[in-house]
Amino acid sequence: MAGWVLKAKSQSPDSSRTARSLDGVLQDYAYRAIRPPKTGVVYEAEPPPDLPGIKLAAMRLRSGSLKRKGVKSFFEFEIPVGVVEQPYVERLVLVYQNLGNWSSSYYNLQGYSFITPVLGLLAYDAINLSAKNLSELNINATGQPIFIRFSNVQAVQGGFTPRCVWFDLDGLPQFTNLVSSDNVCSTFSQGHFCIAVNSSAFPPPSGQPPLPPSFTPSKKSNSRTWKIVGGVVGGFVGLVLLILLLVWALRKRQSEKIAKMEQQSETGEALRMATVGTSRAPVAMGTRTPPVLENEYVP
Repeated sequence: MAGWVLKAKSQSPDSSRTARSLDGVLQDYAYRAIRPPKTGVVYEAEPPPDLPGIKLAAMRLRSGSLKRKGVKSFFEFEIPVGVVEQPYVERLVLVYQNLGNWSSSYYNLQGYSFITPVLGLLAYDAINLSAKNLSELNINATGQPIFIRFSNVQAVQGGFTPRCVWFDLDGLPQFTNLVSSDNVCSTFSQGHFCIAVNSSAFPPPSGQPPLPPSFTPSKKSNSRTWKIVGGVVGGFVGLVLLILLLVWALRKRQSEKIAKMEQQSETGEALRMATVGTSRAPVAMGTRTPPVLENEYVP
């Protein structure tokens, strides 16, 4: 099953052909197979020569029969009772498509990989089986949904959730959950369907180194950032505290020096106090040895 996924990436469609134009081509080839036309018979058709591997089939039905009975099994599709078409036609043709290896060539999901081929279920007016490029009828399930039971499903790694994908006629995708663990999807309308998972569920091809993971913020990187910020802030606060400590030490040393000088001055020799007029003032003590002239002359 993995082979069709890899081959889908190695093939490329005609550059002038889109998914919508492909539907027109496949409708033409499906109508060619309805020979002779019988109601309720499945006609398997040959695909275009330049699109090998595509499976194609058609079934011609009465509108009333489709609504009353449904179609129990149309390949992977299970069509319940109550399905109606708009605009109303007397007879219609259901066209089945299995794009196989060409699935990812005509339908692309950014960031996702198909694990099944793209399957198509389209309805057309059956009034002229030679007509080409017909417009699709809008079929709608008014009661139970249409079920798609995928059989060819590629295995994926654990932890990845497969999603049902519905492509409308404009190629716009819509994701829904599988309705059961048996790879079953559901729809209420026509279109193209597949199951896809996130592309990271598949390892790169052998010989090709894995792509480096893109950077995304994580708890670990956030923790490292906060550690750096905390270190810078803590260093700045520590520097400020160190400066304040040095200033305090210098001031304390200066205060101690001044206090010591004051203490020394207080414990020095006290001067005598004497009364001078009406006030008292300190006076120096007399010298112990009076001065003597060097050459004392005595007449």
